[in-house]
Amino acid sequence: MSTRTMNMGEAIIDGLCIEMRRDPNVYVAGEDVGVFGGNFGITGAAFREFGPERVLDTPLSETAIIGHAVGAASAGLRPVLEISFMDFLGITLDELGNQAAKMHYMFGGGLTCPMVVRTSSGAGMGTAAQHSQSLEAWACHIPGLKTVAPGTPADAKGLIISAVRDNSPVLFIEHKMQYTMKGEVPEGEYVVPLGKADVKREGSDVTLVCWSSMVRQCLAAAEDLQRQGISAEVLDLRTLVPLDKDAILESVAKTHKLVIVHEACLTGGFGGEIAAVVADEGFDLLDAPIKRVAGPDTPVPFSPVLESEFIVNSEKIAAAVRTVA
Repeated sequence: MSTRTMNMGEAIIDGLCIEMRRDPNVYVAGEDVGVFGGNFGITGAAFREFGPERVLDTPLSETAIIGHAVGAASAGLRPVLEISFMDFLGITLDELGNQAAKMHYMFGGGLTCPMVVRTSSGAGMGTAAQHSQSLEAWACHIPGLKTVAPGTPADAKGLIISAVRDNSPVLFIEHKMQYTMKGEVPEGEYVVPLGKADVKREGSDVTLVCWSSMVRQCLAAAEDLQRQGISAEVLDLRTLVPLDKDAILESVAKTHKLVIVHEACLTGGFGGEIAAVVADEGFDLLDAPIKRVAGPDTPVPFSPVLESEFIVNSEKIAAAVRTVA
């Protein structure tokens, strides 16, 4: 398969445009997603190709964006919505969590709600406490809602195609500091299945489980650890719901040590669920306690110095690994 270099933003819109060409029921909606291209300039290419009939500028109301899509999706369309910052998902939780996520179950399979909610997460841009959170654990607690968090441009393209084709509502989380991250991306139709983790680096001494922006940090930590004689395996979950438990347990069975890494605050973070899965289903595989590396239990600071201290980086990950390996 031929590839070309793209950044993550380009990879996402490449995959989305492929699906819009393939299926006329797919459309894009959100605040300023048309001529302006969205807050991060992702949807401009789709607007130029498909125009305002399929790339819709909505009112400045996250509730309206998600609410209209529940009706559209249940009627047979496949909306792809942009909520610029996932911090604003709180005001959509009735539409997203009580309606979209439960539609298939409550109608006994008679209705589906195939919609994708694209949103950005994470710190690093100086956007302060109300625009910098990583709230994936909220979404993962809602049965019926799938949650995706790609860590590379290639995965972002393959996963957005799978998300659009899925008949369930999917929350597609894009770390805002990764939009300009470049990588080799397969050209044409390229699908990464939901619920399938990927070993980004083989290792034998410790497993690093991660997703989103932490994939790059874990790979950097693994390079540093290799120079110190520690072989770290980096497992990128890619999809949190459905969760690839088998991949986690297989990796821990090989390394016998587990470090879970995420940018979100430690308490209540999705890393706790992963630790529980391994403790429940793979306790005998472990030769050391499970370690979590996560953001502190504080709002994300606006100050660049404090924000930098808040964010999990490769040095913090490597230090944690050394305590167990």
